[in-house]
Amino acid sequence: MGGGHHHGHDHDHGSAEYNRAFLIGIVLNTVFVTVEAGYGFAANSMALLADAGHNLGDVLGLAVAWIGARLVQRRASPRFTYGLKKSSILAALVNALLLLVAVGGIGAEAIRRLLNPEGSDGQVMMAVAAVGIVINAATALLFARGRKDDINIRGAYLHMLADAAVSAGVVFAGALILWTGARWIDPATSLIVATIILLGTWGLLVDSTSMTLAGTPRGIDPRAVGAALEQLPGVTGTHHLHIWPLSTTETAMTVHLVVDDNVDRDRILIEASDAVHDRFGIAHSTIQVERTADHGDDCETC
Repeated sequence: MGGGHHHGHDHDHGSAEYNRAFLIGIVLNTVFVTVEAGYGFAANSMALLADAGHNLGDVLGLAVAWIGARLVQRRASPRFTYGLKKSSILAALVNALLLLVAVGGIGAEAIRRLLNPEGSDGQVMMAVAAVGIVINAATALLFARGRKDDINIRGAYLHMLADAAVSAGVVFAGALILWTGARWIDPATSLIVATIILLGTWGLLVDSTSMTLAGTPRGIDPRAVGAALEQLPGVTGTHHLHIWPLSTTETAMTVHLVVDDNVDRDRILIEASDAVHDRFGIAHSTIQVERTADHGDDCETC
C-alpha cells in the first residue's frame, strides 16, 4: 500500500476584499432600513414597511454570510482538522432560508393587501424606493465578481439583487398608483417580485443543501474524475472515490488507485494529484496506491 496527500495553494485570495464588501453592505443597508421604515410610517405605506422588513432580513443575511467568510479563514486545530471551512456552506444555507422567509413574508403581506387594499403616498414610495435601488445595486456589485466561484458570496449577491428588485417593484407600484389610483397594484407587484426572488433563491438552496450533506460539488462529475485517473499510465482501476466540498470554494477527494506492479508509486501520486487539481479544481486529494497483485480480483473493499 502507498499513500499521498496533495494540498492546493489556490484558496480564496479575495477574502480581505469581500470582508470590506460585507462591512460596507451592512452599514449602508442598516442606515437605509432605518430611513425607509421612518418614511414608511410617515407615508402610511405598507409597501415601504414591508420592503424595510425585507431589507432588515437581508442585513442579517449579510451578517451571517460575513461571519461565515471570516470563520473560513480560521486555522486548523486538532479538533477541527480542516479549520472552520464548512462555516461558509452553513452561511450560504442560512442565507437561502432567510430569502425564503422573506419571500413568504412578502407574499403573505401582498395577499393581505389584495384582500384589504390600503391607500399610500405614491410619491414618497417612489422617492425612497429609488434610493433603495441605488444602494442595493451598488452593494450587489461589490459581490458580483465572486458570485460564480463561492456560493456564500452568491448568497450575498442574490440578497442585494433581491432588495434592488423589490425596491424597483415599489417604484413601479408607486408610479402606477399615482397614475391610476388603483390600490391593488402595490400588492400585485409585490407578488411578482416575490416569485422572481423565489426562482433565484432555489438554486442557492439546492446547492448549499447538497454541500451541507457532503454532496459532490456542482460542476464535478465523479465518473469523469475516475475516468481521468484510469487514463494515467499504469493505472488499471479506481475504487473508494469520494469527492466533497471543504468550503464553498475548496474541494477534497480520496481515492484508491490500482496500478501495475512496475509503476513508480511516487510518480503516480504526483501525476494523479496534478490531474485532479488541473482538470477539476480539486485542491485537497488523498490518494492510496495498491498493486494489482496485492489487490486481486476478489477484493472485498471494491
